[in-house]
Amino acid sequence: MSVIQGKKYVIGADEAGFNLKNEIVNFLDELEVEYEDVGIFAENDNTFYPEIAKRVVQKIIESNYQKEGILICGTGIGMAITANKFPGIYAAACYDIYAAERARLSNNSNVITFGARNTGPEVVKKLLEKWLSLEFSGGRSVPKLNLIKDYEHQNFKKTISS
Repeated sequence: MSVIQGKKYVIGADEAGFNLKNEIVNFLDELEVEYEDVGIFAENDNTFYPEIAKRVVQKIIESNYQKEGILICGTGIGMAITANKFPGIYAAACYDIYAAERARLSNNSNVITFGARNTGPEVVKKLLEKWLSLEFSGGRSVPKLNLIKDYEHQNFKKTISS
């Protein structure tokens, strides 16, 4: 399996995900994937996961959604919830290959989240490589995603600013 070249990613983690983030960064280097690391950079940095998620999605939004995100916390759930509060961000917490595949192919996710306390590094690498290798191609999911976008437009009053 090979990753799609040319895409750019933003990665971030809180204290719980710090060590797994470092393993993912090394893996991205091995795959020659371009990324920007927005922290944390020290194991004792207590920055809350919502702040890290905000940093990542701001970079995605500032890139006009040309970048995608990778977020790591204890479970991946808090990062996904936070990221999904921003317009145009579609984050999925993934724990198995099928979820990583469907996050991309059915849901057109632009952010993947992982839990360092519930998914081991070797599994995360496989999930990430699968997600990085796929692109949304439309199909039967388009009307569903359009409905999600309609809800998003109805409920977001403004877009994020830096």
